Amino acid sequence: MSQRVGYELKNGVARITLDDGKVNMMSTAMLDDIGAALDRAETDAEIVVLRSARPGIFSAGFDLKVFASGDAAKSLEMVRAGAELALRLMAFLHPTIGLMEGHAYPMGTFLLLACDVRLGAEGPHRMGLNEVAIGIAPPSFAIELARSRVHPAWLSRTATLGEMYEPADALTAGFLDRVVAAEAIDTSLAQIITALRAIHKPSHATAKKRLRQPAMDAMRAAIDRELTMAAYEASSRARTAVLVPGAA
Repeated sequence: MSQRVGYELKNGVARITLDDGKVNMMSTAMLDDIGAALDRAETDAEIVVLRSARPGIFSAGFDLKVFASGDAAKSLEMVRAGAELALRLMAFLHPTIGLMEGHAYPMGTFLLLACDVRLGAEGPHRMGLNEVAIGIAPPSFAIELARSRVHPAWLSRTATLGEMYEPADALTAGFLDRVVAAEAIDTSLAQIITALRAIHKPSHATAKKRLRQPAMDAMRAAIDRELTMAAYEASSRARTAVLVPGAA
């Protein structure tokens, strides 16, 4: 794979590892690399694990500097790549496991939400949809994705107020399926993989499609409606500023 995304296949489990050397920014290049890893996993794996190799961070989300640059074409390319990747994960043929062992800012949260099993490690890290706090409205594809997994009251708070949640609250909200001590994460992951090996994979794929089709249809409609150049430029004009953490 690339320097940003690692790929290891062992005993039918494809382990896709994020490591850009910094905070796993979801640039268009990073998103494309994850997609390429899924291409491989689709043909040679039975189970997929998505994990960060960076301590304390799953992903810092989309590259805010692209948004702040005012280049609508590059911003649209990045957001559309993220939307298509999340939609692909929702429908992925094989069971998927996402690990949250550090902060997961919005696009990172979207990828975790799209996984079949979301496993979190205890710790002072957060996940959620905080776009309104930095001058961006959450895209509709992401709201539809979150609507399919997150309890309504919590979804309203994170989408409209920008709240972010540590693992215990993320579990209650529906962002995560299981939270364990950090030192138990690999043991829990092994247990989940063992359980997933026992399910009938064709039935899993059919059940996933039947369950998620309404959400996937809503995501596709949102992508086609909002992520065109005309629609995106109109949305961008409504922003007054995008706040980039650490920028002067």
